[in-house]
Amino acid sequence: MEQPGVRGALLLQGGLAAAGCGDTRQADELIDRAADLAGRGGVDDSHRTCFGPVAVELARVVAAVELGEAGEAVYRHERVVRREEWRPLPAEYRAAYLVDAARAYLQLGDLVGAGRVLVNADRVAPAEVRCRPVARTVIAEIARGGPAGVGVARLATLVGLTR
Repeated sequence: MEQPGVRGALLLQGGLAAAGCGDTRQADELIDRAADLAGRGGVDDSHRTCFGPVAVELARVVAAVELGEAGEAVYRHERVVRREEWRPLPAEYRAAYLVDAARAYLQLGDLVGAGRVLVNADRVAPAEVRCRPVARTVIAEIARGGPAGVGVARLATLVGLTR
C-alpha cells in the first residue's frame, strides 16, 4: 500500500540530510521529488507526517540555511509563514522550524531578525526552544552579538546562559 505522506516526508528528510552534507544537487533533487508528490494533492496524512506543499517550502528554507544560502532562506521564510497552511501545523513543528529560520537571520548578521523569530518560536512551543541544543546555540550567538533584546535576554536566562 502506497503511503505518499510518509514517502514525501522521507524525501524531505533525505533532502535535508543532503543539504547538511553540502550536496546541493542531491538536496534539490530530493526536495523537488517531494514537491512533485505534494503537488498531486490529496496526500493522506494519517501517519501525521505533516507532509504537503507547505512542508516542502519549509524544507527548502531549512536546506538553504544548511547550504549557507541565508538570503534565499530568509526570502522564502518570510513568504511561507504568511501562507494559510502554516498555522494548522503542529506547534512543535512550527517552533522547530522557526529555530532553523532564526539561523538564516544569524547567517545574514541580522541579530534583531534572528531574535524576533526565536522569541516567536518560544511563544509557539517553549520546549522546542528551551530544550533543543541548536536553539541554545542560536540564543548564545545572538546574545554574544551585542545587546540582546528583552525577549532574547529572557531566553538566555531561562536556558542558563546568563544569570
